Amino acid sequence: MTEDELIAKLQAIVAQAAPGNVLLGIGDDAAVWQPSRSHRSVITTDALIEGVHFTRAAMSAREVGHRALASNLSDVAAMGAKPVLATIALGVSSGTDEAWVLDCYRGIAALAERANCAIAGGDIVRAPAITIAIAVVGEVRPSNLKTRAGMLPGDTIAVTGPLGASRAGLAVAVERPDLAGVPAAAAALRAYRTPEPRLAEGRWLGASRNVRAMMDTSDGLSTDLTRLARASNAGATIETIPVADCARALAQRAGADAEQWGLDGGEDFELLVAVATRAFSHLTRRFHARFGRPLLRVGMATAEGGVRFADGRTVESAGWDHLRA
Repeated sequence: MTEDELIAKLQAIVAQAAPGNVLLGIGDDAAVWQPSRSHRSVITTDALIEGVHFTRAAMSAREVGHRALASNLSDVAAMGAKPVLATIALGVSSGTDEAWVLDCYRGIAALAERANCAIAGGDIVRAPAITIAIAVVGEVRPSNLKTRAGMLPGDTIAVTGPLGASRAGLAVAVERPDLAGVPAAAAALRAYRTPEPRLAEGRWLGASRNVRAMMDTSDGLSTDLTRLARASNAGATIETIPVADCARALAQRAGADAEQWGLDGGEDFELLVAVATRAFSHLTRRFHARFGRPLLRVGMATAEGGVRFADGRTVESAGWDHLRA
C-alpha cells in the first residue's frame, strides 16, 4: 500500500465523525477550525506504543484504536471540557498489514463519532513498532474549567466509579488467560480493552462550583491522588478503596490483592474529584440521579502534605510511571 492510498481509505473511515467547527480537515497540510469565542481551548496528547501499552495478542486492532482515543478523551473530561477535534500520528511497523490499520481506525472513528469529536488530520510514518499518537482539542466554559490545583483541606475526595477493573482485565488478557471463563472476566476485559472516557460526567462535574479539583485515574489512584495533592499544596487520607466487583472476583481466583489492583492498577479512566464536604451528599445524590450510580468516597483532603491511609501508613505512589516501568 502507498501512503496516499492508505490516507484515502482512512479518510473514508473517519468521515462519519462529527465535523464540529472544523473548516478544513484531512487532505491538506494542516487542519483549520473555528474555536468558540466564549470558551477556552484545552489541548492534550497521548501515545500508545506496541509492546509498551498494548500487544496485538491481548487486544484487537479495533480495541487498540478505541483505547488510544479514549485515553485522550479522558484527559479532556478531567478538565470539564467537551472534545472538538483530534489529529492522529500513526507509526506503522514493517509487517503490519493494511487490514489491521483500517480496523484500528474503525475503532477510533466509532468512539470519535459517539464523542462528537472530528478527526481532522494527522500523519503516517514508518516506525519500528506500531505507534498511535493522538492530540485532542476540547472546549470548556471558563467558569467550568477544572484543574488539579484547587483541592482544599477538609474536602471530600471521590471517584466516578470503582477501580481495578482494567487491571483485572490485564490479568486475564496477559497473565492468567486460564481465567477467561470466569463470569467476571468479560466485564474486566471490556474495562481493559474498551474503557469509556467519562465525558458527560466530566462536563457535569465541571459545572459545579463545589467541585474544587479534578483529574483522571489513568495512572492509578496511588499515583494520581499524590499528583492531585501536590498540585493543590495539600495532602490526603485514603479511607477506602472502591474496588470493582469483577476485580474482587478475579483477584480472589488469581491469588492477588484486589485493593492493590484498585490502588495501583490504573487505566480505569474514572475521574478523581475533590468536593466541598458540605455539598458532597447533595452532589452525589444528583450525580446518582443523572448517571445511575453514586460518586464513591475515597477519603479526605488534609492540610499536611503527602498521602496516607487512615491508619497513618504512607501510601506509596506505585501506579504507572512511563519512565520507571
